Amino acid sequence: MAPLSSSRSPWWSAATGDSSEALVKCMMWPVAVMLVIHRTVILAVNGARTDDFTGVYRAAVAFWNREPVYTAVYQHVDPHYLYPPSGSLLIAPFAVVEPESSRWLFIGVNAVAVLVAVYLVVRMFGFTARSAALPVVIGISFASESVINTLVFTNINGVILLGQIAFLVLLLARRDLWAGVAIGLTFAIKPILAPLLLLPLLRRQGKVLITAAAVPILLTALAWPWAADPWQFVVRTVPYLLQSRDYFNSSITGNGTYYGLPEPLVLLLRVGFAVLAAATMYLLYRYHRRDEVFFVVTGAGVLMTASFLLGSLGQMYYSMLLFPLLVSVVLPQSVMRNWPAWLAVYGFLSADEWYSGRWVEAGRYAEYMRPTLGWSFLLIVIFAVLLDRRLSSRRRDQARTVSVSRAS
Repeated sequence: MAPLSSSRSPWWSAATGDSSEALVKCMMWPVAVMLVIHRTVILAVNGARTDDFTGVYRAAVAFWNREPVYTAVYQHVDPHYLYPPSGSLLIAPFAVVEPESSRWLFIGVNAVAVLVAVYLVVRMFGFTARSAALPVVIGISFASESVINTLVFTNINGVILLGQIAFLVLLLARRDLWAGVAIGLTFAIKPILAPLLLLPLLRRQGKVLITAAAVPILLTALAWPWAADPWQFVVRTVPYLLQSRDYFNSSITGNGTYYGLPEPLVLLLRVGFAVLAAATMYLLYRYHRRDEVFFVVTGAGVLMTASFLLGSLGQMYYSMLLFPLLVSVVLPQSVMRNWPAWLAVYGFLSADEWYSGRWVEAGRYAEYMRPTLGWSFLLIVIFAVLLDRRLSSRRRDQARTVSVSRAS
């Protein structure tokens, strides 16, 4: 009688005797692929009420034709075009394609950027493309609010994420000038990653700053003569960027303004979390040489989380810039190996909506506040974990000293 099964499984299956990693890959690859297709081809192409692309496309066309770009009425709540002239130069090629195809191209560029960024993150932690880590991280990424809304709103955050990950990878490889180029290209669009420049300073990689500054300066120098109204960015857009709006803003100042909190209380919260972030970086600094990957990805997570809370604008889909910190859970010493950290992650990464027909006000509060509370709680958890490790290390050192003195 012929055997019921062969000892060698076909490529499309994972036999019971195979490793658990093979089983995870068998489960997660189809899920990850379908999530990517659904988010990119269905949800993103369908679009939503929030449309970040139309303003970008109009600006690209205006810049291409040497017409005024910075003409938005900032008192309206519609998405505004806020890129500097260097950003207008980089997005200008999208103007040569008709609007719908240009939007699809923009979605595709950002989806591919997220996929490449995820691959680089996985490689950063020592996993290969054949490992189960890749489909798992792809699946989680494309199930998150950050990636979904980046694609659906047709925002450029996917490209910013790729610039961030390239910067971290090159920083760890000590390719300082190229690391500066990677983050400098993101600065040419928007300076959201600026807090990460503290990392090369702490690691004594000052050459990063040369190209990080040179790239946006060079692109600005190229764009300025072509632009019709470059000074309007300085006199109109920059002041608006420095203000804290009270809509679609999950920063401390944004929620404080929306809920009418007293200004002294808002200031106290901002100062408190700034001190907490600084103390966390101080505790983290001891790892900057003995465990470089842990220091860089955790430091990047702390700096970006603090910037979301403390800046003038913090939007929930910025949370994709915390992906390296989340994947660091694979490291034995990771600060993410506890359930409170992942409760915080749920707050700012989940695509769930908490609006309630029965508890209207409570549901609205939960929906509006969950990214702010998630970022805040994550900073508190990271500080607590690092402080506990520092205190435990001191207690062990003291006990060792006492035992040696007694023995002598």
